Amino acid sequence: MSHREVRQGDFLISTDPARLDPVAIHGYLTRSYWAEGIPLETVVRSLHASLCFGLYRDSGQIGLARIVTDRTTFAYLCDVYVLEPFRGRGLGSWLMEQVMTHPDLQGLRRFSLVTRDAHGLYAPWGFAPLAQPDRHMEIVRPGLYLSGS
Repeated sequence: MSHREVRQGDFLISTDPARLDPVAIHGYLTRSYWAEGIPLETVVRSLHASLCFGLYRDSGQIGLARIVTDRTTFAYLCDVYVLEPFRGRGLGSWLMEQVMTHPDLQGLRRFSLVTRDAHGLYAPWGFAPLAQPDRHMEIVRPGLYLSGS
């Protein structure tokens, strides 16, 4: 499978899994509101099972968008972040542009995500609140990684 790489000034977005820095990703996710305390081993497993868009400056990882997908009918966008010192430069929008134009993510019947506070980042790409929330079900385990379960 070929990997996509796109440059913009000093920044690079790549789908090459070999470029991912699991330790840096874990460092951010473990303090995020959605994956607080997540074990490194869990991060590594999730990266291997996903289509990941790493965001880099020089050789360091400064962001990520992870897609859980069958690349045919469904995708779930998660673990999207840009490190704080690099925010406000349009990098999140550029990252989303690369996700939404990726050939493996075209023609999907459903593309979903969950966010607490980034609706403005996703709305321009067509993401909207659930049209029929009564049809969706979930199992949610907040604090799972903190409890050690």
